[in-house]
Amino acid sequence: MDLGLAGRAHVLTGASRGLGLATAEALVADGARVVLSGRDPATAAAAAERLGPLAHGIAADLADPDTPHRLVRACTARWGRIDGMLISVGGPPAGGLFATAEEDWRAAFETVFLGALRAVRTVSEALGDGGAIVLVLSTGAREPIAGLAISNGMRPGLAMLAKEAATELGPRGIRVNALMPGRIDTDRVRSLDAGPDDRARKEAGIPLRRYGRPEEFGRVAAFLLSPAASYVTGALIPVEGGALHGP
Repeated sequence: MDLGLAGRAHVLTGASRGLGLATAEALVADGARVVLSGRDPATAAAAAERLGPLAHGIAADLADPDTPHRLVRACTARWGRIDGMLISVGGPPAGGLFATAEEDWRAAFETVFLGALRAVRTVSEALGDGGAIVLVLSTGAREPIAGLAISNGMRPGLAMLAKEAATELGPRGIRVNALMPGRIDTDRVRSLDAGPDDRARKEAGIPLRRYGRPEEFGRVAAFLLSPAASYVTGALIPVEGGALHGP
């Protein structure tokens, strides 16, 4: 299926590895051009080099209020346009509700919540009819994930932010959706597993009986950013192998 991505340009945050990079790969494979960002300059540059001439890497951190403006300027300068943004802010520190310091909650709110909010506001000013924004959340937006209290606290709010943005930006033809990845086989998820036995136990609780592959997530994200998803907005879409228990 032709997603209609050829010649379009997208910004992807937190995309020097993991789910963001997988999305960038899917976009480029369909002819889109991307600006991908990561906190480490070398890693961002290496990711862009791996993707080839349709990719440009830039070091950026969403905790910096100027980052969304820098990324939008970089995309329009490099590719002459901007058609959408994937907003991935990574995972805050692990820990239970009473074991995490208040300072960690403040830092996560600045980066995870306010960073995403700033990005939505900034890119929406640059997008026209047909533009698309996708927020990468987690299944913690719907069900708490053991040991990830800060993430569990932030993700539902971001899900409602996406719904609110979809409502306000819809009349301008701009779509906003959010994705809830489950246990996808990334460095981040592997770091949360206690070992092979823990992974096997978690896989047994997934109806498909395995972790997802990053490229499986990337294809869903690329679809949502594409014109092929032109009537999908305000959706909170799971990519989790059926692991969520609710509807």
